Amino acid sequence: MDVVGVEGEAAGDAGARTVPAGEWEREPHPSDSLRTFGAVVQALREHAGLSRVDLGARVQYSKHTVESVELGRRMPDEVFVERAEEALGNTGALRKAARHLTRGEAGLAAWFRRWARLEREAVSLCTYECRLVPGLLQSEAYARAVFEGTIPLRTDGELEVQLDARMERQVMMRERPTVPFSFIVEEHVFRREFGDAEAMRGLVEHVLELTAPRNVTLQLVPVEARLHACLDGPLQILETSEGRRLGYSEGQKNGRLISDAKEVTVLCQRYETLRSQALNPTESRDLLERLRGEL
Repeated sequence: MDVVGVEGEAAGDAGARTVPAGEWEREPHPSDSLRTFGAVVQALREHAGLSRVDLGARVQYSKHTVESVELGRRMPDEVFVERAEEALGNTGALRKAARHLTRGEAGLAAWFRRWARLEREAVSLCTYECRLVPGLLQSEAYARAVFEGTIPLRTDGELEVQLDARMERQVMMRERPTVPFSFIVEEHVFRREFGDAEAMRGLVEHVLELTAPRNVTLQLVPVEARLHACLDGPLQILETSEGRRLGYSEGQKNGRLISDAKEVTVLCQRYETLRSQALNPTESRDLLERLRGEL
């Protein structure tokens, strides 16, 4: 699922935490357009002889919000842009500049971004999912259905940005043929309908294609399987180039990057135990092909 890591926290920090709601809006890696927009706001403010407190009062935002925008740490909303435009001379510069703003990592939930950056550099990645098809294996139609059903509803533009980001994440699997990718997924995930038979077949074929290379392993946990080692929920584990293992778990509107060695060891033990309890890769592909034939 789209994600994403602990914003503003280094992977090497001890312990683990859930991202506080107040941190979700910050941009962990500002884009050039955000920095440029912020510099324009600052230049116009200083030219007008206003402090950040003064501008904040005029646009009805806090001094800290003004500062975050000027430093490229926050994506300004339409209200901020309009009020700042009016407060700083109505030159049209801010309205025009705002049209070209892009986030540092558009389409990814704030709490998932650090993990997304870590997985791009990982030397191995393990994923267990019991809710939905992992984001790295989703077909475009499946991902679209997931986003369309998300609450709160997205605009068409927001949905397309998220969809692009999810499909872009899959590129790394094709570009990194020597990195081991392991997936363990509950069978019932592939039985949950999200569209017509053609869309369902397309999903299965997409997964079969992505998991065909030798460096990618897919194992299914059959519906008749008994209680197993990962009942606490989805998890991901990666290994860094320095040989360190990190974990990630995700819930409702939050994500948790797990760096504590003892916690990660437990996650690894659970994953390895489940690996032995799931169908082997050949049996799993056979099951997926049977599911495709049933559609």
